[in-house]
Amino acid sequence: MARLGLSTLRSAESLAASSFRSERTRALFAGLAAHSFLTMDDPLSATFGIMLGVSAHAVGWPILRGGSQAITNALCGHLAKLGGKLKTSTRVEDLETLREYEVMLCDVTSRQLLRMAGDRLSAGYRRRLERYRYGPGVFKVDYALAQPIPWKAKECERAAAIHLGGSFAEIAASEKAMATGQHAQGPFMILAQPSLFDPTRAPGGKHTAWVYCHVPNGSTFDMLPRVEAQIERFAPGFRDCVLARRVFSPADLESMDANLVGGDIGGGAMSLRQFLFRPTRMQYATSAKDIYLCSSSTPPGGGVHGMCGYHAAKMAVSRFGK
Repeated sequence: MARLGLSTLRSAESLAASSFRSERTRALFAGLAAHSFLTMDDPLSATFGIMLGVSAHAVGWPILRGGSQAITNALCGHLAKLGGKLKTSTRVEDLETLREYEVMLCDVTSRQLLRMAGDRLSAGYRRRLERYRYGPGVFKVDYALAQPIPWKAKECERAAAIHLGGSFAEIAASEKAMATGQHAQGPFMILAQPSLFDPTRAPGGKHTAWVYCHVPNGSTFDMLPRVEAQIERFAPGFRDCVLARRVFSPADLESMDANLVGGDIGGGAMSLRQFLFRPTRMQYATSAKDIYLCSSSTPPGGGVHGMCGYHAAKMAVSRFGK
């Protein structure tokens, strides 16, 4: 990684061509960069490859025992110890209904905040939110398996997360198809098999896995046959292991979580402008003094890190403490 220097604004394609000699290493870097939902010739795509590669070398990619819900449970438990109260299953359509609170931190995407806050925001700030663009969506499948996935590459049997896509050129072609409103015949996919390392994820002797591929925002195309053909390509006999599956289209994901607009799990398109500024220009305050935006539409963007809310809360506390 030392050879990469500070080439964060280069494309994954140009960085791989200049830095990596073997096709295997190029494909490895392509899988990392493709987490960005960008094409491999986009100037920002190398940023994600470098960031995720460094993280993998430094600490690995850990998985949480019991699933991501355990993070939520831990945070809610800590909030309760501090005297906080949590109210769930209550839809908020208009922030006017929350007038009794001194400050509101909104974990919603930019255009949703526009609908919820309305005239409480300045005209200039509303225009900024209106210009915000959403990114591609995902097509996801959850699997219950009778046994571990029978990978041809035995190293995959020891991996919690796997990038499936073949060569650098194949991964690049898949992401290019998504960016032009098409659906890749051989999609690049991110596949996780947590039950190999966390026995709480499945009954004894059984296993679970999930996989998703990138699709155009709001896609209604059924990618299941292509997804499973791609897995079968690298793990012959995979379909024989499947006990049950649950398929999530972009619309299904949005119906479960309104923040996943069109299946966009990143909180917005990762263009250069939105990457550097997001709607609040590296700040979390809005034009209304009591409203803050703290979702993945703010820096540092999507991911299981919680830093958007952390920084927004610190800003709110500092301002209200003055």
